[in-house]
Amino acid sequence: MSWPYTLLTAIPLALAGAFVAQTVIGLLRNYRAARSLGVPLRFIPISPMNPFWMLVDRGVLSFLSRRFPFLRDTSFTRYNWRGWEVKDRYRSHHEMGDIWVLVTPFKNWVYINDPEALIALFRRGSDFPHPVFITELLNVFGPNISTAEGQAWKTQRRIALHCFNEQNNEVVWREALTLARDMRDYWTSKPSVDTAAADLRTLSLHILSRAGFGKSFPFESQEDQKKAAGSAPGAPATVNYKEALQIILENLVLIVGLGTKFLAKPWLPKKLRDINTACVAFRAYMTQTYEEEKAAYLDGRPTESNLMQSMIRASQADAKSGADGGLTEAEIYGNMFAFNFAGHDTTAHTLTFAMFFLAANPEVQDWIAEEIHRVLGDRPIDAWDYRSDFPRLKRCLAVMYETLRLYDIVPVIKWTADKAQSLVVGGKTYMLPPNSMIAPSYGSLQTDPRFWGADSLEWKPSRFIVKRSESDDARQDEEFRIPVRGSFIAWSDGARDCPGRKFSQVEFVATMAGLFRDDWRVSPVLLPGETPDAARRRVLDLVENDSGMVLLQQMLHPERAPLVWKRK
Repeated sequence: MSWPYTLLTAIPLALAGAFVAQTVIGLLRNYRAARSLGVPLRFIPISPMNPFWMLVDRGVLSFLSRRFPFLRDTSFTRYNWRGWEVKDRYRSHHEMGDIWVLVTPFKNWVYINDPEALIALFRRGSDFPHPVFITELLNVFGPNISTAEGQAWKTQRRIALHCFNEQNNEVVWREALTLARDMRDYWTSKPSVDTAAADLRTLSLHILSRAGFGKSFPFESQEDQKKAAGSAPGAPATVNYKEALQIILENLVLIVGLGTKFLAKPWLPKKLRDINTACVAFRAYMTQTYEEEKAAYLDGRPTESNLMQSMIRASQADAKSGADGGLTEAEIYGNMFAFNFAGHDTTAHTLTFAMFFLAANPEVQDWIAEEIHRVLGDRPIDAWDYRSDFPRLKRCLAVMYETLRLYDIVPVIKWTADKAQSLVVGGKTYMLPPNSMIAPSYGSLQTDPRFWGADSLEWKPSRFIVKRSESDDARQDEEFRIPVRGSFIAWSDGARDCPGRKFSQVEFVATMAGLFRDDWRVSPVLLPGETPDAARRRVLDLVENDSGMVLLQQMLHPERAPLVWKRK
């Protein structure tokens, strides 16, 4: 046997041996730290934050479960894939209690299912910081509120709150109503629609374009976009703002995984070069806007309000007053990207889940339509008023909350950093070791029957609506509430909660109002010989079994259940 062959054989074996040794050492180290807690432990051999494993986890585990039945329902197949919390719901916590630890080679993950403990955890932001080493991949165009710490984060948070104001929410309301009406007109003109998810992404993109940059675009279906692309084959040398942002948002996994510097390599395949073209164009657009808005501010000229304008002007005002210098140009670009990423995919995926739940629950469509008619009456859409009408559309908002309760799009994660921290869970004080990841168990917390009742796994928006009295017209007397404080964490909580919470709520509610006005209803397309009830069960099965984590929680193949719109 020649030495080159021996070397080629030895190198992979050595690497495999090193990986196994590193895994064993990591598991032993973290086991010693975890056992001091005196809580149930489970073990997995691959870290859930391993980048390669994140790309293949579901496929590999599915294959292994089919080939080796004894692996089914072991810790390896049960906990070693992204998004397992949604599938597991409250099962693990009912087996092991309100706190347990998942031991991995990299870090320990402490899962907590106690609302009071989580309220305390969110309040103690300095003791349980946000693990920015997980979100630093989002520094695509610059540092941002998702990746900053300390004083830089405080400055970015303050300016972000200044940007997400009622004036901007009013813009969101008007744009969402118009686009939802136009999207509904398109959907109702078709015998069936299998592009609901893609069209809802377009709607969300256009709302962000208007609210974020002051650019309005008419609704354009996925079908029309494909036709336009077919009439102009080949990527153009340059792309406009909307096209650039759309390409970026649709290819975030590649951008975040490879980085913009790598995508700039000239020898890459055309698809990757096109993504780089979009990144360059988007940065150029932000640079141009930044310079124009800065000049307008310094000249004292008013401009139309949007997120970018508000951020630039707030930063310039800070710099002028000598407060803390405001945001740098790179931080403004970074935050605009973060706002677009967070605001686009989160709301688009939530709307998609909600659309399929509504298609499977016609009685809920009637329920929200009753409210829409009661609040908005026969007024034309241009006369719907954000400040007076939005707060009264509580049932529409309940649809959003109930959808996020079952399918939270962005899991919340904390950690103990380099210090051990005490936390009371279930009346008992635990000393959580340093470098422990703290995972509020959203999949369990938001479905646990102790907090949500015996029907906690059902999609039932009315659980968020209570009546203040038993009057003849109790509908006028409805209140919005969450059953147990701390049992719903879809927008996180504490100082690092989502600054765009109301932005997303206004967008969702306005979209519901625009779609279900005028007695339009959505239902699944019936397969040959299928009853309506069977079709609804099929849609619910698709939602439950064909959803998973990509960058965020989403339906993976919504096109498999086409929908149809008809007047009631």
